[in-house]
Amino acid sequence: MTEPIKLHINGQDYDVAAPSHRTLLQVLRDDLGFTGAKNGCTLGTCGCCTVLIDNHPALACLTLAHSTAGHAITTIEGLAQDGVLHPLQEAFLELGAVQCGYCTPGMILTAKALLDEEPEPSEDQIRQALSGNLCRCTGYQAIIDAVKLASKRLLAGRGTSLETSSPSRWYDLSSKPPER
Repeated sequence: MTEPIKLHINGQDYDVAAPSHRTLLQVLRDDLGFTGAKNGCTLGTCGCCTVLIDNHPALACLTLAHSTAGHAITTIEGLAQDGVLHPLQEAFLELGAVQCGYCTPGMILTAKALLDEEPEPSEDQIRQALSGNLCRCTGYQAIIDAVKLASKRLLAGRGTSLETSSPSRWYDLSSKPPER
C-alpha cells in the first residue's frame, strides 16, 4: 500500500506516493530521477548511495524514505549552486579523483559533511571520514588530495568565520526534524 510522503530535496519539496518499505535510494532514483546516489551493495557497506540528511551523511539504501519526511535531503545534484560546481566537485575533477565516478557522489557528500564539521581536517581525519566509502579505481590518494585542496579553497573563500555542524557526523533518524 502506498502512502503519500513529502520530501525536501535540494531545497525543493516533492510529493511522492511510496510504500512504507521503500528506501530513500529507490525513491530518489526510481521515482524522482535523482540518479547521483548509486546502488552499490544495498547492504550499507560501500557508501555509493550516500546522501546528506540535515547535513549529515546517510546511507540511502538503508534509510526508509518515509523516515526522512520533514528533513532536508541533499543529493550530489543539489551541491552545485547556480551552475557553479562546489569546490569539492571542482577539486575531484581537477585532481582526477573521479575515475569511473561510481563512488564519487558518496565520497563528495561525505567529504562535504566532514569539511562542514572540520574545515581544516588532517589526512587521518579525511581517511577516517571516508572509511565508509569504497573506491575500486583511484587508490584513494587522489580523493584525499582533492578533499585537502577543497578545504584550502573553502578556507580562503570564507576567511576565518566558519560554520560547523553538530559534533555527530552521521545522521540519526531518531532525531526530531528541524523546524521549517
